[in-house]
Amino acid sequence: MDIQLKRGLLDVCVLAAIKNEDSYGYKIIKDLKPVTDLSESTLYTILKRLESAGMLTVRSAEHDGRLRKYYRITERGIERIEEFKVEWKEVISIYQFVMMEDKHE
Repeated sequence: MDIQLKRGLLDVCVLAAIKNEDSYGYKIIKDLKPVTDLSESTLYTILKRLESAGMLTVRSAEHDGRLRKYYRITERGIERIEEFKVEWKEVISIYQFVMMEDKHE
């Protein structure tokens, strides 16, 4: 898969994973397991990128005697999910066109 396309898809997956409630790294990886196999290093790169883009915020809180970073989606992050839904319709149309071409061979 094209690296830029995959990067964009993973960004939106991470945003969707925290859309309904604040979450932390291990839980995000676990929640995305049915969809994609995301490594810790990849996740934290994505989280930093999304934070820099203003799509999520980070707070630290103590949990079992350790500090844990919790991520919260921002309004900009929610807007990105909505933009993705519109963009994805075009991707589906392109996919269907490509698959239709295979049927004609």
